[in-house]
Amino acid sequence: MRIRFENVTQRYEGVTLFDGLELEVPSGKFFTLLGPSGCGKTTLLRMLAGFVVPDAGRVWFGERDVTALPVHERGVGMVFQDYALFPDRSALANVMYGLAARKVPAVEARSRAMAMLGRVGLADFADRLPATLSGGQRQRVAMARALVIEPQLLLLDEPLAALDVKLRVELRAMVRDLQLEFGITTVFVTHDQEEALALSDVVAVMDRGRIVQMGAPRDIYERPESGYAADFVGSANLLDMKGGGRKVVRREAVRIGESEVAGESDVKGTIEHVEFRGSITGYRIRTPVGIIHVDVWSVASGKSWQRGDEVRLQLPDDAPVVERP
Repeated sequence: MRIRFENVTQRYEGVTLFDGLELEVPSGKFFTLLGPSGCGKTTLLRMLAGFVVPDAGRVWFGERDVTALPVHERGVGMVFQDYALFPDRSALANVMYGLAARKVPAVEARSRAMAMLGRVGLADFADRLPATLSGGQRQRVAMARALVIEPQLLLLDEPLAALDVKLRVELRAMVRDLQLEFGITTVFVTHDQEEALALSDVVAVMDRGRIVQMGAPRDIYERPESGYAADFVGSANLLDMKGGGRKVVRREAVRIGESEVAGESDVKGTIEHVEFRGSITGYRIRTPVGIIHVDVWSVASGKSWQRGDEVRLQLPDDAPVVERP
């Protein structure tokens, strides 16, 4: 189901958050709203859920105007960051809740709920209360509850933010697998650029109520259209150019060599900081064109540079150029 925001305006206490916003979410895709806190991404999600009505404009589900439609009539599944499970109900009862609210007969509701718990790997935990489950298990219950009602639209409000890194990586694979399996149009809100790139078909980068760039994850990463998008998605080096504009150089695209080795696009520098992060070693290097950050595969590099080393950096000739802000 295609989703569309049409000329949406929203103000809070005299401050305009959205001013005539136009945005379309393609049918059946995993669509991510990516941006820092306060950029408006959660407000857009709440508009889709029905918790927020825009001051002006329309919200469309396909050909249906849902702008003023109540939450319970939208056919939307939603997973929250804090899971929002009923603490006094079992995992099974939590998953059955939406079906019972839709008057699905109890025997059918139980069967469907058990099947969905099995799909997320929790069939053996059906009788457990949320307090006895781990964070990852509670998140799986929340996903099962959202999907069991067979929603037209799935909304994910930073559902992995409270989990540790290893579990987040594991569960984001499950989330993506489920979305692909059911073919549900999904809108995901996050401030984590790695999650956005890993999960999405389409990413919309947001800044203060505006969509500054939208496209496939690889396009967003490799061809940023602004310094803001380049820096927010991937923490790029932004180097001022003599003729105007700024060159976007990704950390992993810079090559470190011995200081006496020269090339046309090389820059000399001094290593100021070394940060070992396991598979990646990060370097902060002071150069005549400013500080340049470089990420190197720890094992493959064949050389361990130290603080104070004089080096020469080889910058890519084909790095994209963006306008100065």
